[in-house]
Amino acid sequence: MSERGDSGAVDVAQVGEFGLIDRVTARLSYGSTVLLGPGDDAAVVTAPDARVVASTDVLVDGRHFRRDWAGAHDIGRRAAAANLADVAAMGAEPTALLVALCVPADVDTGWVEQLADGLGAEAASVGASVVGGDMSASPTLTIAVTALGDLAGRSPVTRSGARSGDLVALAGRTGYAAAGFTVLSRGFRTPRLLVEAYRRPEVPYAAGPAAARLGATAMIDVSDGLLADLGHVAKASGVAVDLRRDAFEVPPQMRDAAQALGVDPYAWLLAGGDDHALVATFPSATVLPDGWREIGRVAEGRGVTVDGAPFDGPSGWDHFR
Repeated sequence: MSERGDSGAVDVAQVGEFGLIDRVTARLSYGSTVLLGPGDDAAVVTAPDARVVASTDVLVDGRHFRRDWAGAHDIGRRAAAANLADVAAMGAEPTALLVALCVPADVDTGWVEQLADGLGAEAASVGASVVGGDMSASPTLTIAVTALGDLAGRSPVTRSGARSGDLVALAGRTGYAAAGFTVLSRGFRTPRLLVEAYRRPEVPYAAGPAAARLGATAMIDVSDGLLADLGHVAKASGVAVDLRRDAFEVPPQMRDAAQALGVDPYAWLLAGGDDHALVATFPSATVLPDGWREIGRVAEGRGVTVDGAPFDGPSGWDHFR
């Protein structure tokens, strides 16, 4: 049965691969970084810095998103955000996206067009463009996105630069998407704040380059959970990270949902992914800019703790568990 979109019940098998490509590319627009867009063997994108930051993520229907939980436009924005956030976490400015789409033959072309609109809208929000990709038939709808970015002459901010004494700071929010996922998985559609956070993350893209300009020593996108992702920083840098529980405020909607569902809200805040906040370490004397708040400190040792002790709960998302 076809997934219906705005253009009516015309599935992708009816229009074919090239017809679908034509429908999608006709909806895209291109920024100043694009010298040659879709239509040739490859796109051409400017690289003023002479270095290109590149990142890829794959989203699989039923694993990373569900079409009965979110519309195609939101899924497109979510797929783009997962990759654009990785570029920002390196301290770079996103420039372009490449998208590979594997789709069942009975999916409506309107659904795919809405997906393309979402991908393009999220890219445009940071001055980037969807410049090409590939399409194929598949029994499982799969979206693979590659993001490119420009460092503008700065050094990349990696996971390995944190040093003992650095402060740990967060830009953006955590726990909202995880709470929304739990709400949806229990069969509910409210609170709307949490459900919408799962459907479409609000990513602090500009905070990444701003942190790089300020001298961030390490940075990472929080996609799998704050504890898990800071664990990558701690391991790569050979340090320990300790977070302050009181640095995290539980909003009323999250508190109420947690109580109703029997969940510790700090499990969402500290271990929930998909909000794509940015977490970074800075020298201890750094005056943090707007949008960043201190949540902990770096110390000698290894691992991540909360108020000096291991967190009694999940640490984050694992794609194979």
